[in-house]
Amino acid sequence: MVELESIKYYRHYEAGQPVVWAGDYMEFVGSVVTGVASLSQTMEDGRTQMVGLLLPSDFIGRPGRDSSPFDVVAVSDLTVCCFRKRPFEAEMHRNVNLAAQMLQMTLDELDSAREWMLVLGRKTAREKIASLLMIIARRNVALRKQVLHDGVQFELPLTREAMADYLGLTLETVSRQISALKKSGVIVLEGKRKVAVPSIAELGRETGDDGEVVAVA
Repeated sequence: MVELESIKYYRHYEAGQPVVWAGDYMEFVGSVVTGVASLSQTMEDGRTQMVGLLLPSDFIGRPGRDSSPFDVVAVSDLTVCCFRKRPFEAEMHRNVNLAAQMLQMTLDELDSAREWMLVLGRKTAREKIASLLMIIARRNVALRKQVLHDGVQFELPLTREAMADYLGLTLETVSRQISALKKSGVIVLEGKRKVAVPSIAELGRETGDDGEVVAVA
């Protein structure tokens, strides 16, 4: 869209650098291009709870909302495609297709929030790790406009420390469960970050979710 090109710019953040703090005014909205950011909220007793992750193609900020409800912090080196907020909101009112895309993003975010609640619910540590790997695998193939298939490979966007924070586990538990999934053949690791999934159905069973996950050949 030509109109959006004129209000677009890029911002780069190093791992650990805040994108915006909860309650701060946001002068832009944008989409994650590369890297991962965390969404977290500080509770009344001072504890911080991570409530979600922003992966490539996820949207930061909301038209019509001046501030962020969450702390948004770069988990890895992060690039965000930004749009100046007021002109973006004006374009939404003029462009029905853009408004429809934003509605779809909101619905996708709701689905992600429900999935997140399930992951942090009554799942075992092993099921949480498997669920996170499945989420990342699905997102990676979706970005490439592919379908989920046996043998899918992807780079883990998170360190094991970040995975522990995200899932409410200890670092030792994360490392132990990843090693267990590797030993049982559910995943194959190349180095610390590259993951291959020989059988999507097998990984699906490890998530503890109802229903069979079927890979497309």
